[in-house]
Amino acid sequence: MKSLIAFIRLGRPLFLGGGFLLYAIGAVIAAVAGHSIDWQRYALGQGAVTAFQLMTHYANDYFDFDADRANLTPTKWSGGSRVLAGGELPRAVALVAAIVLAATGIALTAILSRHAAALTTPTLALVLVLAWEYSAPPLRLCATGLGELDTAIVVTVLVPWLGFYLQAPDLRGGELLALSIVPLALLQLAMLVAIEFPDAAGDAATNKRTLVVRLGAARGATLYVVITIAAYAWPLVAAAFGLPLRVALAALVPAPIAVWRIARIRDHADPAAFERLTFFAVFLLVATSAAELVAWISLMNSSTAASS
Repeated sequence: MKSLIAFIRLGRPLFLGGGFLLYAIGAVIAAVAGHSIDWQRYALGQGAVTAFQLMTHYANDYFDFDADRANLTPTKWSGGSRVLAGGELPRAVALVAAIVLAATGIALTAILSRHAAALTTPTLALVLVLAWEYSAPPLRLCATGLGELDTAIVVTVLVPWLGFYLQAPDLRGGELLALSIVPLALLQLAMLVAIEFPDAAGDAATNKRTLVVRLGAARGATLYVVITIAAYAWPLVAAAFGLPLRVALAALVPAPIAVWRIARIRDHADPAAFERLTFFAVFLLVATSAAELVAWISLMNSSTAASS
């Protein structure tokens, strides 16, 4: 039982929530644009996304083993699961799990491709490649300063795009999707920068050249502030270009917490504050995504009621 619990912890299930939220946002936007949701395609697409996301979690712990062992200031949200670093399971378990999950995602993609439009398979193939190469050689993007962009593309662009495209292969409503995901992509980047502060010493010691390692802590903190401000400025701009006001206002609900975190960005240099720093970085992405999803669902329900 202890090994089973350790294996589950190794997959970092808490991080799966974002994949469900962002995928749902894409599908609901398609419904708001007038498309009916095909629940078979929805379930298969979500299954593939979750398989590839779990693959990434297990692969990250395997390929980041040295950096995680060198990390003396991990948090619940950074520094890996600590299962391999703590010797709770053999390292090879993570690699085998990642490969099995990759195969599961590929199988679901093959099934889905028989029921969905032409771009479905290329989209999921790109998700697989970018997710695997985030931490795996030969590219190992997380060690080059490109991993942050890679993750933002996969999680906050390709995942909602897939949710949308499976329901709207004619792309009607695509502009709403584009306007909606920009602040989420920015918050994903900001979250990754925040998570890298506690990991910076261990990453540098093992030549894992994340953005914070490359830029240094001070400039990394400045980058976090700029990206977070841009994320919460965007909904006001997007409303002028057609983003429903209800969605724009919903996206701004967590903004007071963002202002507080910006004011406390000096926490990036205080190990005692690392847990708080990383938690609220994750919280801002999840809360903003959830607020947008609720707003889109309310618009979907309004349009359904009006048509009936």
